[in-house]
Amino acid sequence: MAQKSKDIREYTVNELEKKIRDTSEELLGSRLKKKTGQLEKSHLLRELRREIARMKTILAQKKQAQQA
Repeated sequence: MAQKSKDIREYTVNELEKKIRDTSEELLGSRLKKKTGQLEKSHLLRELRREIARMKTILAQKKQAQQA
């Protein structure tokens, strides 16, 4: 599930923004499942948060490189 940074860097800016939205929605769904007691793999919450942070960091770097 979790992607490595070098794999994420291959995405375009638009693809990254879409992946961030999709992963955020998945995180929201997982949080709701946790609250209702339906989430079996609670470690996924941490992985999703970290993956979103990783993608946002790379997205910011790409946008900064485009401006330069």
